[in-house]
Amino acid sequence: MSTRLLYLRHEFKYKIDRLQFDVLKKNLAKVLKPDPNMGAAGQYHVRSLYFDDFRNSAFWEKQAGVYSRDKYRIRIYNYSDAFIKFERKTKIHNYVLKESVRITRKEADRIIAGDVDFLANSQHKLLRCFYHKARCDLMKPVAVVEYNRVAYVHPLGNVRITFDKEIRMGLGEITLFDPNICTVNIINEPSIVLEVKYDEVLPTFISGLFPDTIQPRSAIGKFVMCREQYFTLTGNPACYLKCRGSG
Repeated sequence: MSTRLLYLRHEFKYKIDRLQFDVLKKNLAKVLKPDPNMGAAGQYHVRSLYFDDFRNSAFWEKQAGVYSRDKYRIRIYNYSDAFIKFERKTKIHNYVLKESVRITRKEADRIIAGDVDFLANSQHKLLRCFYHKARCDLMKPVAVVEYNRVAYVHPLGNVRITFDKEIRMGLGEITLFDPNICTVNIINEPSIVLEVKYDEVLPTFISGLFPDTIQPRSAIGKFVMCREQYFTLTGNPACYLKCRGSG
């Protein structure tokens, strides 16, 4: 098994509107290369199934701004099960560490169903870690989040800039592979989330493309946006108490 070097990357997020997206996309296209995954469509579809424990720790730790926190998810692209990733995203202040391993459809179905015993002896450390989390903290799938992504890359600084549009959540659904599940738009949020990711330094010829209006930086997360709306729609009392500072 090959060993892949893991390292921390900068990740900054911004809320932008459609006009800002159109202008910035045009400017970035002059300097950066489009992500080859976009193809002729000029975008690609991302769908993720997020996991959380019985305390909803991933949700509340994000809300509280905990310095270091993890999220686990299974991710697919363009509704296909041909390429499935199991991921752990670790947030450490303004840095992100993303660990990923490719899994099969059969493995994904078993994990989603809660049948995780086969992960105990996996050759992948990430899957073994999830097994222990699932057993100790009762991890379960809690949210489907999907959107269309436009992405640009540049080799200098390993820069990756993405625009996530038409963000939707599964309405009480934890089905990952069915393209026809019921989803709803995220309300009271911007239609587009801009993410800027790079290694040590963001080159000035790229940072200079961002107008002063693209600010301030935001702590938004698509997972939390969707969970907040889910709790609101379902009338979850714990959410109401904590969101109002009563708990």
